[in-house]
Amino acid sequence: MSGFLEELLGEKLVTGGGEEVDVHSLGARGIALLGLYFGCSLSAPCAQLSASLAAFYGRLRGDAAAGQGPGPGAGAGAAAEPEPRRRLEIVFVSSDQDQRQWQDFVRDMPWLALPYKEKHRKLKLWNKYRISNIPSLIFLDATTGKVVCRNGLLVIRDDPEGLEFPWGPKPFREVIAGPLLRSSGQSLESSSLEGSHVGVYFSAHWCPPCRSLTRVLVESYRKIKEAGQNFEIIFVSADRSEESFKQYFSEMPWLAVPYTDEARRSRLNRLYGIQGIPTLIVLDPQGEVITRQGRVEVLNDEDCREFPWHPKPVLELSDSNAAQLNEGPCLVLFVDSEDDGESEAAKQLIQPIAEKIIAKYKAKEEEAPLLFFVAGEDDMTDSLRDYTNLPEAAPLLTILDMSARAKYVMDVEEITPAIVEAFVNDFLAEKLKPEPI
Repeated sequence: MSGFLEELLGEKLVTGGGEEVDVHSLGARGIALLGLYFGCSLSAPCAQLSASLAAFYGRLRGDAAAGQGPGPGAGAGAAAEPEPRRRLEIVFVSSDQDQRQWQDFVRDMPWLALPYKEKHRKLKLWNKYRISNIPSLIFLDATTGKVVCRNGLLVIRDDPEGLEFPWGPKPFREVIAGPLLRSSGQSLESSSLEGSHVGVYFSAHWCPPCRSLTRVLVESYRKIKEAGQNFEIIFVSADRSEESFKQYFSEMPWLAVPYTDEARRSRLNRLYGIQGIPTLIVLDPQGEVITRQGRVEVLNDEDCREFPWHPKPVLELSDSNAAQLNEGPCLVLFVDSEDDGESEAAKQLIQPIAEKIIAKYKAKEEEAPLLFFVAGEDDMTDSLRDYTNLPEAAPLLTILDMSARAKYVMDVEEITPAIVEAFVNDFLAEKLKPEPI
């Protein structure tokens, strides 16, 4: 276990009081679950979370453990292995840019933190787990490194006593179990979904992008059903009142989790780690995720010809998927023609390495560390070049890391599969020198 933890966190962590703690000692203490808390001292929501998380942490570890703190002496001298509910450790991963503010913020934390100086490691963690907003709390199996829960904030709210520890993912069929509604008032059992592809739609009336997507999704739903596909959508509301839910749901031809069933709505948010809306998760008939990018797929495929939208290794950059550039490092191959044939040739050039990287990390049940795009010539691409201060050359092979405000550029006359693979491997091995964006 300590090998995985050291690879993830480095050799040393620090307590709120500044004392260093060896990461390998976490393995010796029998830690079963690791929470990564992403936040910043300047964020009021992070300050609020820290207070509630401290109480939660203390309850799970027991008063004695909470009072003792997370330092090297925690659990020392105990005659027995810690109770399962106490085998939790949390590590704060900060985005602070001022060391004094960071020190003031972590001083009262009863858990551990990555040292302030470990800025590069912090950034790698933000990218690895696709953190898009703060505060965020994810839980990992401390032995395997697999993500157990992507939305720990809901765990604190829904299970304040830790009775469901360690909050592992449950099958969709189990989480969705119960009655579902149509806007007509008809009630159906969730068992009616068997044999169907399912779209789990997280949305709310107060959210303008949600309302825009809903109008498109209604047409997509109609086309898919008319084509004879077994497909159903489940609306999981984030509306602020039942009245708003009813008004919004009246526009939808599909099913919904009852607004009054807050527990089931929350469990679905936890299951898929929802961090923002609108989000459309598309599942296969067995309840396994096909894509988390249903929103992008619906907007890019108005005729639904590619339903159920299995992910493509390489995407063509567009207005509808450009937001994915902010999710982590992205390889972008810029080409110099609006001709679809040239874009397709560029996709085929980088697809083998994209497929290899995706398969490698899928086998480890991890997100791929890179997304892959081809960018043609249009206003959006011009804006991206301007924003990242890229040369006008084409073809131009780049890796853009927006969260780190860093770019890696290979400007060569001819780009071959071997060049792409070497460029990607050097990036993953941290052999490339970044340029600032």
